[in-house]
Amino acid sequence: MDMPQSPIRKLAPLAAAAKSRGVKVYHLNIGQPDLPTPQCGLDALKKIDRKVLEYSPSQGYLSYRQKLTEYYKKYDIDVTADDIIITSGGSEAVLFSFLACLNPGDEIIVPEPAYANYMAFAIAAGAKIRTIATSIEEGFALPKVEKFEELINEHTHAIMICNPNNPTGYLYTRREMNQIRDLVKKYDLYLFSDEVYREYIYTGSPYISAMHLKGIEDNVVLIDSVSKRYSECGIRIGALITKNAEIRKAVMKFCQARLSPPLIGQIVAEASLNAPEEYYRNVYDEYVERRKCLIDGLNRIPGVYTPIPMGAFYTVAKLPVDDAEKFCRWCLESFNYEGETVMMAPAAGFYTTPGAGVNQVRVAYVLKKEDLKRALFVLSKALEAYPGRVKADD
Repeated sequence: MDMPQSPIRKLAPLAAAAKSRGVKVYHLNIGQPDLPTPQCGLDALKKIDRKVLEYSPSQGYLSYRQKLTEYYKKYDIDVTADDIIITSGGSEAVLFSFLACLNPGDEIIVPEPAYANYMAFAIAAGAKIRTIATSIEEGFALPKVEKFEELINEHTHAIMICNPNNPTGYLYTRREMNQIRDLVKKYDLYLFSDEVYREYIYTGSPYISAMHLKGIEDNVVLIDSVSKRYSECGIRIGALITKNAEIRKAVMKFCQARLSPPLIGQIVAEASLNAPEEYYRNVYDEYVERRKCLIDGLNRIPGVYTPIPMGAFYTVAKLPVDDAEKFCRWCLESFNYEGETVMMAPAAGFYTTPGAGVNQVRVAYVLKKEDLKRALFVLSKALEAYPGRVKADD
């Protein structure tokens, strides 16, 4: 099978084994926020009073979709309830986008490193990912338009971006978004834009949604989710949003085949839209502090380098090791410091180019600051002890 393993979860059995030996594992590998779900969402869950837990409409509840349009207006995204299809998480939205818009053999251009499941969903749709490299030394900025055009051929049908980016935390600039718009327009491509981290932007630069780009409205498919916005990963509620009626018509065939998005999840998600501004502010402020703690801490460890991420709650760091996956495995199988170790996601799994990212890891700052500080200290001790450490002058 060509289906790749998840770099985020592939080492989970090793972490479970470490815990069974009594080792405490600091999970820096997965974007599972530890901050509370909005109380209004939890209250709605507790107050569900139904005699039947029925199918919901395949497109999702109209009341939720209508309420979502008000949420998007806050970001100058003008959509109607009919433009929105509720999905079982953002992952299903990506998969349905690929299935509806692409034929087997079609190619999608994706900047790498990229969220690993894009590759898996492309394989499921019979499509092929063509990656365009970004570098840690340049902070993962997009390359010039000529690099994109080198990849475009008769099989190219789409560009996929994640903004703010998972795994790098990069935020695309207005210039970069306009560059993508021009390519989409020139070659009549689809633009799939995963924007689930829009709440978490740590710079004065504006958030430029694919929905803001003029002249390509019918080419854009927006991917969204409540997982990270409200710490509701487990309710599996996402959204696929597009102005293109033909895409929606095709997507609905897949939606009807899977019957309906989660009933209880939609109830919780709809109620969570009532979260007060204070909730968003507190979560945002906490991530700002965690980001500073993590980035400062990583760059203070000898031989470690990470750029400053401008969005989401991840960063990709370069480690002074021969192979980051071997190092991550070693941390879980063979190392502990005072009964503690760290778990990270080897970044090579976010690349498709062989050999790319081999000495990099993705780190999520989803732990409270005290745990982050301790995890960074344990990481520094692991790097000191690792047999495959690479000296700075190697």
